[in-house]
Amino acid sequence: MAGTALAACGGNAKDTLRSPATAHTPGGAAITWGKCPTPAEGANRNPAMTCGTLKVPLNYNDPDGRKIDVAVSRLATSDPGKRHGDLLLNPGGPALGGLDMPTTMASTLPKPVLDGYDLIGFDPRGVEHSTPQSCGLSDPSVAGLFPYPAADGSIAGNVTLARADAKKCADTAGDDLRYFTTANTARDMDRIREALGERTISYWGQSYGTYLGAVYRSLFPSRTDRMVLEGNVDPTKVWEDEVADTWGKGMADRFPDAAAVAAAQNSTLRLGSSVRQVTRTYLALADRLDREPAALPGASLSLDGSLLRNITYGMLLHNETIPALVRFWKSAADLAGGSLTTADSAVLEQVLADSPTTPGVTADNQATMFLALTCGDAEWPHDIAGYATRTAADREAYPLTAGMPGNIWVCAYWKKPAEAPVTVTDTGSRNTLVLQNRRDNATPWEGAVGLHEVLAHSSVLVGVDNGGHYVYNEGSPCADKATVGFLTTGKLPARDVYCTDVKKK
Repeated sequence: MAGTALAACGGNAKDTLRSPATAHTPGGAAITWGKCPTPAEGANRNPAMTCGTLKVPLNYNDPDGRKIDVAVSRLATSDPGKRHGDLLLNPGGPALGGLDMPTTMASTLPKPVLDGYDLIGFDPRGVEHSTPQSCGLSDPSVAGLFPYPAADGSIAGNVTLARADAKKCADTAGDDLRYFTTANTARDMDRIREALGERTISYWGQSYGTYLGAVYRSLFPSRTDRMVLEGNVDPTKVWEDEVADTWGKGMADRFPDAAAVAAAQNSTLRLGSSVRQVTRTYLALADRLDREPAALPGASLSLDGSLLRNITYGMLLHNETIPALVRFWKSAADLAGGSLTTADSAVLEQVLADSPTTPGVTADNQATMFLALTCGDAEWPHDIAGYATRTAADREAYPLTAGMPGNIWVCAYWKKPAEAPVTVTDTGSRNTLVLQNRRDNATPWEGAVGLHEVLAHSSVLVGVDNGGHYVYNEGSPCADKATVGFLTTGKLPARDVYCTDVKKK
């Protein structure tokens, strides 16, 4: 791939395409930089960040047809003389907005990286400020889409709900939703590159964003400069196999980290004095809440087994939330046992508080786009009996996830995808850093191994003996050094690295 060489040699020639107010490629689209949309309540935003909008085709097979908006943000380098290029950012999700990601990343990156890049964020097509989509789902949360079976293992209720949600999306969002896919988002990224006046672009993708980045570099190998992929998806398992084959194992690998913290506090939490005992207590609590959901005082919400599991999954993504997670387990157990204390109520209220919403965006936007991507990127099986069989096997193999990963999802009733998945290949130069924790419950270790095998000589894997979903700035100087070194010099480590130097933050 010529991407790295072109970017390194672009220098002043690229900068002649830019001005403070606009960025564009001669003859192409332009971005006019100005004020950013109102953020979610409480969100931190760097006042130096500017935003603009780019028009892109809804359907790239009909480039002169309907256009949609993609919102883009920029946090420019404070030292243009040291500027290497643009670093495009995506936080994953799928379907998380990325407009404020430059602010988030700038707070963790050292000066050499901030000097070297304009940080570029964007809301992917269909998400938040980029022609947002909505199915009008009655449960607007992404977690509400996770199909936990009934307490007895039956999937009949999941079948009914999956069929209803698929019909709701088809009736409400319409056929256009078929074009809100990862492949088209990658094509949008290349339009962003053009509008920025760049011959090549660098990229940092997290979680789902690793798949998006892998698709981009496969579609546009000569336009890819330096790429960092963090918390990785195996591109050969999109998406049904990714969920069914890895989610249960990821939770099994990660859960003991939290169980050990709970066991160390057994004198106050009373959840068990060993990882095994805490795990047994947790599974018994989840089963009890499956059968008898516990009403939360002063709220219309009840705590059931599915909600317990979803909160656990979310709080395992970060090491710093584990202390709060084990206190939540204790409060949930007290609630179920009828011995709720004032302290328990405070813990439950804090953990279950609603996340702030983005002004002007429907509550089910992320859930809608989660479905558009996971169902629209690749076709799922339609055999109900097969889902039932797999759910039963999954419940036995991985009790922490209770059969949910193998269960029937809305995608079983989705329309046939508009195109086949992009085949991710190792085409191009050696320009991709794969960052992965050993115990990642969202995108397990095996995903990074699979991606690294596909990218082959094009990538280097930096593994870390740590838990959680994020690698950079999470306590490993070894991983941070590899990341910063690559972004500032363009040089990857000579070989794969495994970091064992994690320190508590």
